[in-house]
Amino acid sequence: MTAPQSFNREFLLGGNRLVTRMGFGAMQLVGAVLRGSAAIRQARALLRTAVELGVSHIDTSDYYERHVVNDLIRQTLFPYPDDLALVTKVGYELTGDEMLRPATCKSDLVQAVHDNLKHLGADRLDIVNLRMTPKSRRASNGTAEPFSVLADLQRNGLIEHLGISNVSAEQLTQARSVAPAVCVRNRYSVADRTDDPLVDTCSNLGIAYMPFGPLTGATHSQTTLRSVAQSLGATRAQIALAWLMQRSPTMMPIPGTSSGAHMRENVASADIKLTPRVVTELNNVAAGR
Repeated sequence: MTAPQSFNREFLLGGNRLVTRMGFGAMQLVGAVLRGSAAIRQARALLRTAVELGVSHIDTSDYYERHVVNDLIRQTLFPYPDDLALVTKVGYELTGDEMLRPATCKSDLVQAVHDNLKHLGADRLDIVNLRMTPKSRRASNGTAEPFSVLADLQRNGLIEHLGISNVSAEQLTQARSVAPAVCVRNRYSVADRTDDPLVDTCSNLGIAYMPFGPLTGATHSQTTLRSVAQSLGATRAQIALAWLMQRSPTMMPIPGTSSGAHMRENVASADIKLTPRVVTELNNVAAGR
């Protein structure tokens, strides 16, 4: 498989939101909030840096340590820039013993949407992903009913766009039979290519594919990643992200970090253009070569 040579830095999400394809995954900010005031200041500086660098979509969730990440985003970036899309997710909740449990019944989803609205300080959520469980993905069913709950909330003006996360191709089809889905958020990287067919499906449908764990395998000592990075004067993480950007024109990586330096490297990777020969070499990384 040869990756499409796609160098566009932006994508028209949902047909009306032009955002940078390279985003920022905010989950690592949980640690900063838990470490105290100095770390919180650093986390807020990191969010401001992301916006200053032009990143215009941030992946978050209200179940990240009981609202703390969304609170941090609101406290730092509100009022939000007009071009910033906040992509949140529902379908899990944090229990009293700090464990995540599935929460996809109607009352749970309605409460989760209202919690996100409150903690992000928004009148309407830009994008809400329905996060399914690994068990439901293996069964390839179960998305229609919870997705219809979110579709009702969308019709009531509380959500602009809907997406779906941790799903199979069949589950995406089920969800799209209920309402349009503008994005899929699944695990995918240069070293984890299980979702290759679904990446191509999303590209053909014009649906954004937002890989979480986009740097899986990038810090290991694969010969190909290391040699390509050295030849281009880049890091292995940057090459892994550059490969993703060229894998599909609807690919929108959401790497997370707690470092401003890494943030800058991640954003800069969107400008790294890989030759067809290098892309072919990187396609072999998943096989461990």
